[in-house]
Amino acid sequence: MKHYEVEILDAKTKDKLCFLDKVEPNATIGEIKSMFHKSHPQWYPARQSIRLDPKGKSLKDEDVLQYLPVGTTATFYFRDLGAQISWVTVFLTEYAGPLLIYLMFYFRVPFIYASKYDFTTSKHWVVHLACMCHSFHYVKRLLETLFVHRFSHGTMPLRNIFKNCTYYWGFAAWMAYYINHPLYTPPSDLTGLMISLRSQFCQIGNFSIHIALRNLRPPGSKTRKIPYPTKNPFTWIFLLVSCPNYTYELGSWLGFTLMTQCLPVAAFTLVGFIQMTVWAKGKHRSYLKEFRDYPTLRSPILPFIL
Repeated sequence: MKHYEVEILDAKTKDKLCFLDKVEPNATIGEIKSMFHKSHPQWYPARQSIRLDPKGKSLKDEDVLQYLPVGTTATFYFRDLGAQISWVTVFLTEYAGPLLIYLMFYFRVPFIYASKYDFTTSKHWVVHLACMCHSFHYVKRLLETLFVHRFSHGTMPLRNIFKNCTYYWGFAAWMAYYINHPLYTPPSDLTGLMISLRSQFCQIGNFSIHIALRNLRPPGSKTRKIPYPTKNPFTWIFLLVSCPNYTYELGSWLGFTLMTQCLPVAAFTLVGFIQMTVWAKGKHRSYLKEFRDYPTLRSPILPFIL
């Protein structure tokens, strides 16, 4: 059995950082990262990007050395991805913030509104419905993070958490300030109740899609499969869109916007729709590229439209 020699260069300076002798041909990039980490403890595997070209894409951890376009002396290029944080921690932080911030405005804790309104409650049912819907949404997200989602990538750059939290926490404060304001006048309570029920319908649909996607990937696996409808009627939308979790998410926030008729909620819904469309289009292109038999009738996020 032939062995490989592996040299790892800095992608920016081209300086040699590490030389590995007698590497097994069936060694994976993940294992090479671990070997590299032994000589450079400051760069743990999660923050390493190993590439065939200085400006190329990062190789996957599961890529096997002997199947890569390299000779018996393989040259790789390293880039530092920076300090990393687990996706679970990221999501828990992102979602716990809006939940707590909204409740602070709902209970009108001191120093938010005038002192005469401290710890008072609104007389409008829509305000209470909005709090229940908002809280349910983020409690669901927290529980899904802990018990449902399976992440193909274990970490993300630590710097991103500040950007993400600014987005989620900032919008939550903006929405909550106006919806729970003592002078806020909502639409009729009956209209709010009906729209609230439709919004929660979408929340259940979103949860159903997450369960269906989870069941496609066995624990500890990075296997990718085409998602198809199951016996759950909420998953039948897979017939028409590639990312129905985003479709349902959009539906729930549209319902919340109509229920509250609040400009900050509409702004959050619009920004979220734009971002989810970008993600959905990327996922749709990935499906089409990876699976030759991918259903052609599907759209990324909105049936027959987008």
